[in-house]
Amino acid sequence: MQPAPPPLDAYVESWAPRPVTDEDPLPSGPVTALSTVLDLPGPVAKAGDPLPPLWHWLYFLNWPAGRDLGADGHPLHGRFLPPVPKRQRMWAGGRCDIVRPLRLGEPAERIGSLGAVTVKQGRTGEMLVVTERREFRQHGRVCLVEEQDIVYRSGRTRGQHPAVLDESASPRPDSPWQLPLRTDPALLFRFSALTANAHRIHYDAPYCRDEEGYPGVVVHGPLLALFMLELPRRQAPDRPVRSLSYRLRRPVFAGEHLIACGTPAGAGAELHVATHREDRHATAEVTFA
Repeated sequence: MQPAPPPLDAYVESWAPRPVTDEDPLPSGPVTALSTVLDLPGPVAKAGDPLPPLWHWLYFLNWPAGRDLGADGHPLHGRFLPPVPKRQRMWAGGRCDIVRPLRLGEPAERIGSLGAVTVKQGRTGEMLVVTERREFRQHGRVCLVEEQDIVYRSGRTRGQHPAVLDESASPRPDSPWQLPLRTDPALLFRFSALTANAHRIHYDAPYCRDEEGYPGVVVHGPLLALFMLELPRRQAPDRPVRSLSYRLRRPVFAGEHLIACGTPAGAGAELHVATHREDRHATAEVTFA
């Protein structure tokens, strides 16, 4: 009989990576490219303009060498990747406080640090939740403070998703704010390229089915978050977002019809992404300045 593997917290009890600082000039090219990928009428920002919430994900990118990628396409090594074996990674959610928006075309600095490490018990076994804290500055002043929650687990997801996708059905929400999106492999490929994301679940359908237990290519969690934030940007353009939080709950697959839904609530708004299968694949809350 094989001995039971050690608990996840045994791998990280002495793990204490030091903060790391990166710089980026924030050129306008990535913003123009993503605006085009999302079929927007023009760039959401030009040089000197404020970046919309979460569009800073197009910057401070990491491009490891091909030999430094694992079988799933994720980097094998990194400052804030926990030292656990056979880790399966999932972006679970995050938060962002916007003291002042980053300005496009102006040099920025990012200080990344380890926020917290928590072991939880999930349906597929132990999960390690790693929170990375990121502080963004321009001209020596703090602009954004962001936390990202990444889950690492050992169990697989087989049996938790539909065996066959229905690409004809559409959700029918009743929210006052609505924005439809039809995802396809080309959209996901282009978003992966813009965010330096080589994770194979976003472009390799056989890998998704055979190795990860998904019925098809998975829509990026960050794309769902950005998609939800399009609602206040369009519906309340005169009310800048002061803070936001989001949670990625259930995966959406390429080809499915989805709708970002929003409801103004007091000094902010509540947002979610719906398909015909489920009403809340992702959720978010924003507070206006």
